[in-house]
Amino acid sequence: MSSTKDLASRVEALESHIAHQDQTIEDLNKAITEQWAQFEKLQRDISKLHAELEQIESSGGAGEADERPPHY
Repeated sequence: MSSTKDLASRVEALESHIAHQDQTIEDLNKAITEQWAQFEKLQRDISKLHAELEQIESSGGAGEADERPPHY
């Protein structure tokens, strides 16, 4: 009878452990999903900035930044 109770308590402990692991996996998955969305947004922002920089450089705007203002 003691071995049955021991076995039942071990199974209960394993079930509890699995439940905690499942929750941890869900939490980690949520964090990764949020980070991936943020990463994709940052990639889009960098692409926009790169395109703007290329546009400024191709329009000759980079040379104007080195010139002195007219009040000098």
